Amino acid sequence: MIPRHQKILFAFLLLASLAMSAALWHLRQRAHERLLAGQNSAPTSAPDVAPTEQAALLVANDSDGSILTQMHSLPLPADPGARARAVLGKLLDLYAAPDAAHPVPGGATSVTQVFLLPAPEIPGAVPAAGKSKIKDSKAVTNLPRESFARTPGTPSQDALQGSPQLAVVNLTRSFADNHPSGIETELLTVQSICGTLHATLPRVTQVRFLVNGLQRATLAGHADLTRTYLAGNVIPSDGAQP
Repeated sequence: MIPRHQKILFAFLLLASLAMSAALWHLRQRAHERLLAGQNSAPTSAPDVAPTEQAALLVANDSDGSILTQMHSLPLPADPGARARAVLGKLLDLYAAPDAAHPVPGGATSVTQVFLLPAPEIPGAVPAAGKSKIKDSKAVTNLPRESFARTPGTPSQDALQGSPQLAVVNLTRSFADNHPSGIETELLTVQSICGTLHATLPRVTQVRFLVNGLQRATLAGHADLTRTYLAGNVIPSDGAQP
């Protein structure tokens, strides 16, 4: 015969088990309801994407050392910095293609950031009326170190409205390390980047380069990356106006 105290203990444990089962079932129902509510509140429409536009890219060709204007349709964000990065990404994707006329490995991911800053005045800079190819030594001028030592920021568009801009292009180290070495091929890359930026954002009149956020002496041993390049001085070999 089962003792009375064991019967009481058994009944207590049974009631506790039933109570825990009920509580777990209730919690499960609440979790299921929250999941359904989250699904119902999720947006059903696709996220906004940048509209596709025609962009002029200045594309280099190693066979004759030319830079030709090519029109490409690609999504271009409204933000100027993102817009600049998008066109440079497309340009470097062309160079990374197997049949590229100016083969450079890396592609779009080689450009990590493009900062747009008010362009400082450069003493002795060649005026726009006297355009020449950027490999002309007069088209490249030194930028005072103190005017570039600022931490890159994002100035308000009102402050930059109608005024010339300096584009700071931040490249990856792998892009610079794997770039083919040679004065002409390196300058063609620099020229095409500068020209493409100016064609997309005409207010960009000066371009500087960083590699992994730091200043680097040359691209791959020849093209000087410590200097400021005048973007408007790159003229396509086909004479087209981007």
